[in-house]
Amino acid sequence: MTDALTLVRQKLDQVPAILDEHGVDLWLTFVHETMLTPDPCLDLVVGTSCTWQSAFLLSRSGERIAIVGRFDAPGVEQVGAYPEIVTYDESVRPVLRETIERLDPQTIALNYSPSNPAADGLTHGLWLVLRETLEGTPYADRLVSSGQVVGSLRGRKSSFEIERIRAAIGETEEIFALVREHIGPGRKETEIAAIFHEEVSRRGLGYAWEAGQCPAVDAGPEKEVGHTGPTELQTRRGVLLHTDFGVLKDGYCSDLQRMWYLLDEGESEPPQDVVAAWDAVWASMDAGAAVLRPGVQGHEVDAAARASLVAAGYDEPMHALGHQLGRAAHDGGALLAPLWDRYGDAPRGLVEEGHVYTLEYGGQVPGRGYIGLEEDVLVKAGGLEWLSTPQRELWLVG
Repeated sequence: MTDALTLVRQKLDQVPAILDEHGVDLWLTFVHETMLTPDPCLDLVVGTSCTWQSAFLLSRSGERIAIVGRFDAPGVEQVGAYPEIVTYDESVRPVLRETIERLDPQTIALNYSPSNPAADGLTHGLWLVLRETLEGTPYADRLVSSGQVVGSLRGRKSSFEIERIRAAIGETEEIFALVREHIGPGRKETEIAAIFHEEVSRRGLGYAWEAGQCPAVDAGPEKEVGHTGPTELQTRRGVLLHTDFGVLKDGYCSDLQRMWYLLDEGESEPPQDVVAAWDAVWASMDAGAAVLRPGVQGHEVDAAARASLVAAGYDEPMHALGHQLGRAAHDGGALLAPLWDRYGDAPRGLVEEGHVYTLEYGGQVPGRGYIGLEEDVLVKAGGLEWLSTPQRELWLVG
């Protein structure tokens, strides 16, 4: 059995209990031409692509039903995860309606969500098709968001998934260690990025996000830190070098930030402003880590870290303390984020055992550059486990 099929079968086994937990009778993933408009849930509960309109129905009582076009059926059969496969030729609507009527659910979860992009795969066109299909039935008024269902299913990482995240982190840390050997004054950001790219290629890995911005390389105070790629800006003595990098290995991602300080002439250790910022950023991340445990809301974790950094005299970060990590670098679901409108309800999501998060905060050091830290952690029953090896000391370049 391939890794992809193992994941699908493990995730499908989780579904009935999660539906029961959230009071949902039926979860419907409705898709078409998935190579063109992929639903993020397909990799979790289907494991193959579809060309015609297709419906995958998972019930609280354990039914697994796939309604697919005649020529898509062999691919679904090959996955072996759906005991009941119903085919059609001219229209999916009659058989979809009949199947829903037979199951008679009181609630039907669909893949739309204003807060969770991993649960927002239903296209508006298919929403209209579904509404028309269910018109005149009571089921048209029983449609709800699958946001919480998908959040739980995607967020609760199995041992299979955790080991793959560990492996991706391991590759990333090895690449950082190699890059350390090549850091010095006068290196262009693009030259440093090229070392990362060469290693990704040599190891047969993918990128955790768009390759032109992975890694991010920020040399000194002139660079505005954000979602941007490396430039021709050069490293120099007396300033900081910040990098943000992650890989994709066997379908799972890492996401880490690492820091260097290039010692100025006559320096044997970083200046006090750099040390103070380093200590403040780490203190804020540790404050968040101390709160991160099952049952807390994401915004509570962020608030502890945010308060620590602001109290130390640094600007309030304009981003979340952390996001979930898994099949994507930003894996959806609960966020360790402030209660800002742009995050929707995600910061109110509950932290659960088995979630994997990044912890990432930073601050500017005037005239020196940006200190940004990011580590990957696993939530366990009593707290957290550091999946990455925390960079507790600033790397110095003589």
